Amino acid sequence: MIQGSCHCGSVKWTFEGHPDGATACNCTVCRRYGVLWAYGYEGEGIKVAGETKAYVRGEAIEFHFCPNCGCVAFWRSKEYGKNGRRRIAVNLRLAEPQAVAQIPIDHFDGLNTFADLPRDGRCVADYWF
Repeated sequence: MIQGSCHCGSVKWTFEGHPDGATACNCTVCRRYGVLWAYGYEGEGIKVAGETKAYVRGEAIEFHFCPNCGCVAFWRSKEYGKNGRRRIAVNLRLAEPQAVAQIPIDHFDGLNTFADLPRDGRCVADYWF
């Protein structure tokens, strides 16, 4: 299990298991936030706690942040999928470095092609240290 929290500790999340990758996205929002995402479904391996404020982008996605310290904690889909589940992703930058350092980076071109790009061998530690 990986745990993360905002700087002041008011917003927390847990990710059961170990993510296959940490997504670095270059979309107009993610590149500004500087986040690394680990994906799942709300209430299924990912749990969030604490009061948040949300920036809602378009019709599909909410970016949740701590109203006290401003850290972006997670995003969540506004709608439930056909399977009755709702996508969510937590910001791995809010975890302790040793817990996520060896997770490989997945690149997603959310700006131009909206496609996954090949891995380049880097991991979270390469982004931080």
